[in-house]
Parts: sequence; C-alpha cells; structure tokens
Amino acid sequence: MSIERDRAERRFLRPVGVGEEAVAAYERFVNDVAARLDNGDRNEAVAAVLRGLYGLRDADESDPVRGVLWHACDPREATLEPEYYKDVDKARYAPLKPLHWLWIMFDKSPVGRNLHLGVLFRRMLAQRLFKRCGKNVKIFHDVEFSYGYNLEVGDNVVIHRGVLLDDRGGLVIGDNVSLSDYANVYTHDHDILDIGHITMRPVKIGNGARITYHATVLCVDVGEDAIVASHALLRKPIGPHEIAGGVPAKVIGQKPKPGKSV
Repeated sequence: MSIERDRAERRFLRPVGVGEEAVAAYERFVNDVAARLDNGDRNEAVAAVLRGLYGLRDADESDPVRGVLWHACDPREATLEPEYYKDVDKARYAPLKPLHWLWIMFDKSPVGRNLHLGVLFRRMLAQRLFKRCGKNVKIFHDVEFSYGYNLEVGDNVVIHRGVLLDDRGGLVIGDNVSLSDYANVYTHDHDILDIGHITMRPVKIGNGARITYHATVLCVDVGEDAIVASHALLRKPIGPHEIAGGVPAKVIGQKPKPGKSV
C-alpha cells in the first residue's frame, strides 16, 4: 500500500461538539482561572478554584474528610515529590508549585475527565508551567512531569493519558510529536551500585517523532520522524526516520520516504 493511499484511508478522530452554552462556560472558566493566576496570589487562587471544583463552601473541621480536603486544596498545605529532590531549583519551582498542584487536582476532580475542557485547561496551565509550550498542544489526563521549568514542548504536540515526562535533566519535545498512552521519557538515571548517585542528561525528542504505547526512553535522544515501538526500552539514541523496538530496544527498521511503498 502506498503512503498516499494509507493517508487517504486513515481514520482520523471524528469531530465531537458540545453545546454552545457549555463551550462559553468552559472558556469563561479557563480565562477566569488564568486571570486569577496572573493577577493575584497563586496559592490563594488555586485553593479557591479547587474548593469550588470539589464543592467545598467552607471549612468543617468536625468532619475529618471535609477537613482534610479543605486543607489539601491549598498548595501550601500539600507537598509534591519534586520538592524532595536534591537537584530542585527551589527559587524556580516555588511559583510553579501552585500550578502543578492545580494540574494534579483538576485531573482528579469531577470535571477532570471532560476532554474538551481538560485540553483547554491543561494548555493554559502548560503555558505558565513549562519553559516553553507551543501552539495547539493537546494534553490528556493524568500526564505527569517533574519540574516544568526544564520542559519545552513544540507546536502541535499530542501527549496522551498517563504519560510521564521527567524533565529533571532538561527535556525538549519538538513539533508534531506524539506520545502515546503510558509512555515514559526520563532525563535522569541511577548508578547500578549506588542508587543515590544520579546522572542527569538533557534529552531531545525530534520533530515528528512518535513514542508509542508503554514505551520508555531512558536518557537518550530520539531523532526526527523516528518511532519507538510499543513497550520498547530505549537506552541508545536513534536517528531520523529509524524505528526501534524490543527490550533493550534496537533499530528494527527505517520509515519509508514519502511516495515510496511500504
């Protein structure tokens, strides 16, 4: 089958509409939260937004469940794993922590699985959290990252559910990249003998690359238009248009050039 025919027959996601009133409400909500984050105390803003999303009108210390949820909505009353890392830049992470907490708690809220709203909301947060967030970025639920300030995401990137982006050593994701469900990209590694000895390495995912389902990229670069196959463990860099698969992953093929038969 030719590449042109394959593209013509490909089944793209069908458009799904929501009501005009809902669209307007979602946009008002995202814009309102953005304004609160940009023009006030971020901790106070996040606490207020999360308490609203979780239906908490006031504190109720007599109810243990409501009491703990009330406090947990405030980023100052919660801790996140990145805060415990020795290499964290506290000055850079401090203003991002409220946004990071909002990201996590939004996903777990009653509206966190609303795809239309979620994409808009996470894109808004990513523009304030990441070192760079390009145009038309789509991020699904339960995506995790380390700091955010070491993460650069290009245009038209799609990051599916459950993806882990470790940006401790610096992570650059190029334009038109796809990261499938539960893919993992790491920029740090542990010594075989001393688990406390950590090596950092900047990682770049080239334009048009695809990291497919459950694949892991461990501190190496992925070339432009390359593919890391499902469940692969990539420990060596791969070049442009190469296909890597297996554990450990090896180059198992080369993507055909446009116009060539498969």
